[in-house]
Amino acid sequence: MVVGSEIEAADRVFHALADATRRDILTRVIRSGQSVSELARQYPMSFAAVQKHVAVLERAALVSKVRRGREQIVHGEVTALRRVALLLDAYEEVWRHRADRIADILEENDSAENQ
Repeated sequence: MVVGSEIEAADRVFHALADATRRDILTRVIRSGQSVSELARQYPMSFAAVQKHVAVLERAALVSKVRRGREQIVHGEVTALRRVALLLDAYEEVWRHRADRIADILEENDSAENQ
């Protein structure tokens, strides 16, 4: 199903998305690119702390940065989210199959008891 580097990439994405501030940053930059300075003004934390959050998102390939003059503009990247959505879909399929199998077993037991 999922191997090596795909698992590591998914781990980075889930780690990045586990933090509410990073999820909020991602939401903001998906709507429109923002500089790290603009982002830092939105949160009650230091500029360096926001930079660290952006770095975690960047390692997870959820954002990219482009230098524009002295500023770094952060843009959302949906490719990583799509890959993780496919992974979650695969897990859902496994669980749906298991649930269907349990239903079949219960139905077989009911049929056997009614004979």
